[in-house]
Amino acid sequence: MLYHMFHVCVLSMSARSDGYGGRDVPKFIPYGSGVSCKLKPALGEQVQYPAKVQSALSIQICFVETTMATSKLMRAIRVSEFGAPSVLKLCTDVPVPSPGQKQVLIRVHACGVNPVETYIRSGSYARIPSLPYTPGSDVSGVVEAVGEGVHLLQAGDRVFTIGTVTGGYAEYTVASEDTVYKLPDSLDYKQGAAIGIPYFTAYQALVHRAHAKAGETVLIHGASGGVGIAACQIARAFGLKVLGTAGTSEGMKLVLSNGAHLAFNHREQDYLDKIKDATNGKGVNVIIEMLSNVNLSNDLQLLDFFGRVMIVGSRGPIEINPRDTMMKQTSIIGVSLYNAPKKEKSECAAALFAGMEAGWLKPAIGPQYTLDKVAQAHEDIINSPGASGKMILIM
Repeated sequence: MLYHMFHVCVLSMSARSDGYGGRDVPKFIPYGSGVSCKLKPALGEQVQYPAKVQSALSIQICFVETTMATSKLMRAIRVSEFGAPSVLKLCTDVPVPSPGQKQVLIRVHACGVNPVETYIRSGSYARIPSLPYTPGSDVSGVVEAVGEGVHLLQAGDRVFTIGTVTGGYAEYTVASEDTVYKLPDSLDYKQGAAIGIPYFTAYQALVHRAHAKAGETVLIHGASGGVGIAACQIARAFGLKVLGTAGTSEGMKLVLSNGAHLAFNHREQDYLDKIKDATNGKGVNVIIEMLSNVNLSNDLQLLDFFGRVMIVGSRGPIEINPRDTMMKQTSIIGVSLYNAPKKEKSECAAALFAGMEAGWLKPAIGPQYTLDKVAQAHEDIINSPGASGKMILIM
C-alpha cells in the first residue's frame, strides 16, 4: 500500500525588522516544526512562521506531495548463508528498493546466470558479499524511476546492465547509472540479459589483455556458453581466425553459427591433435580459457611463439610445468571484469554498440528458468554436459 508525505516549501518570506531585508528565501519546513496549517493547504496559502522566530514573518508556501513506495513488495532470491544451490530462497515479501544518488530502479524482465555467481553463493570466491544478499548482475528491463543526478536515463527506457547494487535475481533492482546502458530495439530483453558479463569479459580478454590482432588465430576453449559465443562473434568481427570447442554436437553447431571457422569436441581424446593440425603444427596465438583448472597445461602445448592464454574461468587449482612457457616465451594472463578500469569499460561499450548496430552482436539464448527454478539453474550451469547458449532467468 502506498502512503503520502507532504513537505512544506517556502516560496517567499518577508520580514519587517529581523534582518532578512524582505528578500525571497526558499526554504523547506518539515511537519512538526510549528507551522500552523491545514492537512492539505492550498498553494499559496498564507500561514504564520513558528513563534520561535522573533519577528512576524509572512510566508507563502506550497505543499509538495511525494509518493513513497517503500511498502511495495516484490519477489526476489535471497541468500542468508553460503552453501549449495539450496540456499537460494525465493522470497515474496521483499521491499522494492529505492534509487539513490546517480542510481536507477529497473523493473527486471530477464537476468543472466553466470558461473561466478555459483562460486560466490558457495562462499568459495575471493570476493563475497555480506549476508543476506540477492545474486545477479546482468539484467535487462525498463527503467522505473531515477535518483538525483541521473541525466542519461529516464523512466521508460529499455536498458541492460553490467552490474547491480541490490541484485538481479529479483523483479526490481537498483543499479548505478554508469553500469546501465540503453538496449537497442533490435535486441529483446532475453538477449539484453546476455550482454553484460559475457560480452564485456570477452572484449576485455581479446582486446585489452591479449591485444589480439587481425590475422591471428584464437582458440576459444569452451565456446558454446555465454562468454564463448561472445568471444566468437567479437573475434570474427575483428578479423581473427576463430577456432572453438564445445562438449556436444549441438554446441559445436552453435559455435560455427556464431563466428567460428572450425569447431572441435573437447570430449574427444584426439581433439588437441586436430587443433594442432588445423594450424599446420604452429599452434594458436591466443587462447580464451573458460576452465583453466582442467585445460591450462594442455593450452601451453597449443600455443605458437609469444602466444597468450587468457584465464577467464577456473574452478580450482592445477599443476603446470613453468618450463612450458619458456621455450616459446608464452604468457598466462588473468582476466577480471570486476577490476577493469572505467576507461576500458567505456571503450568496450562503444565497440559493442557498434556491433549491435552492424548486426554481428546477437546473443544466443540457451536454457531459460523462472525465478522459482534458480537452484536448478545453478546446478545445471556447473554440471551440464555442455553449454548451449546463454543461461537466463525470466521474470
